[in-house]
Amino acid sequence: MNRLKSFLLVIFVSTISLAVAGCSAETKGIIYVVVETEYGEIEVGIDSVRAPITSANFLKYVEGGFYAGGSFYRTVTMDNQPDNDVLIEVIQGGINPERRDHAFPPIVLERTNKTGILHRDGTISMARGGPDTATAHFFICIGDQPSLDFGGNRNPDGQGFAAFGRVVRGMDVVKKIQTAPAEGQQLTPPIKIISVRRK
Repeated sequence: MNRLKSFLLVIFVSTISLAVAGCSAETKGIIYVVVETEYGEIEVGIDSVRAPITSANFLKYVEGGFYAGGSFYRTVTMDNQPDNDVLIEVIQGGINPERRDHAFPPIVLERTNKTGILHRDGTISMARGGPDTATAHFFICIGDQPSLDFGGNRNPDGQGFAAFGRVVRGMDVVKKIQTAPAEGQQLTPPIKIISVRRK
């Protein structure tokens, strides 16, 4: 009987150890950041392993305090894209405009076909014009947005956008911002970002 108990104990401990190891592997390289807005908090897990360049760039702005005094200023809904054939749903935010002249140089575009981080509900990604032009402005997806991935046709160049993490808490705040008063795609007034900080 004692042997059986010992055997079962070994199996139990081994199972727990494997489960913990699996959880550690899944969360390895994820850095949690809290975006505090006047509407509430949005917590984001930044994937520094799969999107190292984009993550490091975003965290430089976070650590430099660039987002304090910034805002979510753009909302894209199914009803305010009259000039687009490919429709998306996102909110877009950026740094304090007074810090704009001190922004870091643009970064290389980490394409989704390389990182494997797709534009799904809650994904955070970098706004850009052409490839390799992203600096500090970012957006959060509401619903899955495959047209923003590599090969997608929201941007005519087909290169997609650099996704680098996802919302883990606060999608209710994201949706509240998306439905705030707006003129076209411009939030009126913009939703203030109080701070962005590592958790």
